[in-house]
Amino acid sequence: MDSLRKGMDKIGITRQRLLSQQVTGTRYFFLNLTPHGGGQLRPALGGREHCNPEYAVDRDDYAYEGLEYVAEGTGWVELDGVQHPLAPGTVFAYGKKTRCVIRTNPNQPMVKYFVCLAGTGAAARLQRAGVRPGEMRVLAVHAEMRGLFEDLIHEGQRPGKLARALAATRLELLLLKVEEHIAHGPRQDDPARERFLRCKSMIDERAQKLTTLEDVAAAVGLEVSSVCRLFRRFHDRSPYRYLLQRKMTLAAEDLVENGGLVKEVAQRVGFSDPFHFSRCFKAVHGVAPRDLLRYRRTE
Repeated sequence: MDSLRKGMDKIGITRQRLLSQQVTGTRYFFLNLTPHGGGQLRPALGGREHCNPEYAVDRDDYAYEGLEYVAEGTGWVELDGVQHPLAPGTVFAYGKKTRCVIRTNPNQPMVKYFVCLAGTGAAARLQRAGVRPGEMRVLAVHAEMRGLFEDLIHEGQRPGKLARALAATRLELLLLKVEEHIAHGPRQDDPARERFLRCKSMIDERAQKLTTLEDVAAAVGLEVSSVCRLFRRFHDRSPYRYLLQRKMTLAAEDLVENGGLVKEVAQRVGFSDPFHFSRCFKAVHGVAPRDLLRYRRTE
């Protein structure tokens, strides 16, 4: 954190201005924080925040253009003097000179995601996506946005020389999805699809901690039978198979990036029996975890 703070100070940004202190459950990524200059459009930083009941943002300017998405809770945002209600499925954007005030409902604190854009044409790209700086929009079907933001955060936190390029690609996909949903307008005619996307996003985000279909159903407030019906209708595999595949994907990433003992990786994705984990891993990926570790060591 000290090196991050020094880097921010060097480019004229303080952490107090960059990020709110009135949040918990945060998950951030930081890439190239330089807000000035040209270059390819890229995500500079972003993340997920659980707003505290007293959460309040009040600023006249900011270092970046930004996009925010409300996943849970309610509140309001004032953009250049115009106030908008915030609820799950709303997105809003701001520019470097946008007057921006954000408040959460203390009885329903917001969980929101954000990404700050740097590089050439950031404001124009947000406008093409349908939410130019200073505007708020309601997405047609929004549950998948949570998974898209989580994927962006994951790529932004990934070590290696390709992290920035991967995050930039994730950003473009996210903006295209925003554009698609805004183009279709708010839609209430298919609540079943919205419930399915909520289930899928929950698995995408919490696969490490979820262990059974009962866990998934409880997390989204549905019966197990309802979750199974939704996946039969909108997906090509069962919810259990999707959860297992997601767990094994996370396990493979962990093994490739960090190495370590197979039993420790198994525990991190919810398997107490490393032999059962290895059988599931091979069923999904076609190779055993130890084989993947050997491949990593030879690279």
